[in-house]
Amino acid sequence: MPLDPQVEAMRAERESHQVPQLYTQTLAEAREADLASIRAAGGEVEPVHSVEDVTTDDGLPLRVYRPDLAGPLPTLVYFFGGGWTLGSIDTADGISRKLANAVPCQVITVGYRLAPEHPFPTAVHDCHKATQWIAAQPQVDPARLVVGGDSAGGNLAAAVTLLARDNGPALAGQLLVYPNTLYGSDTISMRNGNDPYLFNNTSVGWYWKHYLADPADGQNPLASPLLAESHAKLPPALVITAEYDPLRDEGEYYAEKLHAADVPTTLSRYDGMVHGFFAMSGILDGGKKAMAEASTWLARTFTDA
Repeated sequence: MPLDPQVEAMRAERESHQVPQLYTQTLAEAREADLASIRAAGGEVEPVHSVEDVTTDDGLPLRVYRPDLAGPLPTLVYFFGGGWTLGSIDTADGISRKLANAVPCQVITVGYRLAPEHPFPTAVHDCHKATQWIAAQPQVDPARLVVGGDSAGGNLAAAVTLLARDNGPALAGQLLVYPNTLYGSDTISMRNGNDPYLFNNTSVGWYWKHYLADPADGQNPLASPLLAESHAKLPPALVITAEYDPLRDEGEYYAEKLHAADVPTTLSRYDGMVHGFFAMSGILDGGKKAMAEASTWLARTFTDA
């Protein structure tokens, strides 16, 4: 399929304004521009019954979104995107609010530490430790605990499931939105993903360069979950991909790996969409549809847990 007309319009606007790619900017500039872009495309900020900033015992920041439900609550632990280099709790604010209301469930966003200041595997272990801490909180139903994230956040969610399989906590599901799953991938979608006004293969390489202090770390399954020796006994998954995304194929290969390991897995490709569309529900109907699909899957997963 061609680019979705709404995506085409967004791309044309970027081209007409010669919007610079994040990888051409300083880290400080890119972090600011990334947040501004996500806020602009995310749509109206939805009110949530309760929003609270807390910290774990290790001092890691979290933001807790609670609907008007009696606890202990079904909980989604969400890891924001941004190539492990950009992003923050604020980056995922719109997604977290929408999911908390739509499911409904408690959503807790983890403020893991960023590269290159804190390279791999810092973010993975931050996210796993935070998930363990969250599972022990009285407002959380540990039997209805799901991890999720978009892009690098999806990569971290997949990595956390590998750690949690052996070290806890028990997880009811994993929501993986266009996740990175393989360092140095040379897939068809990666080779074709070279549009200068969209997230492209240069973007992917730029993020990996910041994340990995040593390229050899890319062979570690906690960096490249596709390389895990076994994907058996991982929690049920929803994997969302976009047709015009360099990460499309590796996300879909990961879904295939999970399915082959008898993990209940739903793979959903959004034709005409591009990387980042899940956070663009304010301007892309595809983003709205994916958000609705994720909400429905989460509600069913919590019910079945």
